[in-house]
Amino acid sequence: MKWYFALLIAIILPEVPSYCQEKKVYDEGYLVNVGDMAPDFQISETGGRKYKLSELRGNIVMLQFTASWCSVCRTEMPHIESDLWQKGKDKGLKVIGIDRDEPVEKVMAFQKDMKITYPLALDPGADIFGLFAQKSAGVTRNVIIDRNGKIIFLTRLFKPEEFNAMKSVIFRELNIK
Repeated sequence: MKWYFALLIAIILPEVPSYCQEKKVYDEGYLVNVGDMAPDFQISETGGRKYKLSELRGNIVMLQFTASWCSVCRTEMPHIESDLWQKGKDKGLKVIGIDRDEPVEKVMAFQKDMKITYPLALDPGADIFGLFAQKSAGVTRNVIIDRNGKIIFLTRLFKPEEFNAMKSVIFRELNIK
């Protein structure tokens, strides 16, 4: 009879869903780390364009997790626009602001108010955010992804030294001097 239970466990255990397993939490509440492949997901821009993150392979991708109510995000966004997006958009940089759980009208008004030209995408329920960080963790974070889909840099909040280090990594990947 003992062999029966051992066989039953051997059959059932591999079928336990991965979501039942605890995820490793890294610094700043991240669920991903530098060197990991970026989780794939559907991007829905405010203008209606839809695509998967994996379709951007071959580009350097910056996911900027943001929200209209976030004062630190509002401080960082003009720097992203002028220091990164405007300098890298024609050289293979894709910047996508992932707006946490706000309706499209509010996100579009936020984009206009901030005078940014890089696309903003919707994240209802913060499900995209939850692929990268604990949902209880704050926004104002950036995930930099290389041409092959691997995470190469992570930030949290807006610290000039960290922003400049991120900029250096992006520019190195884009061959911008």
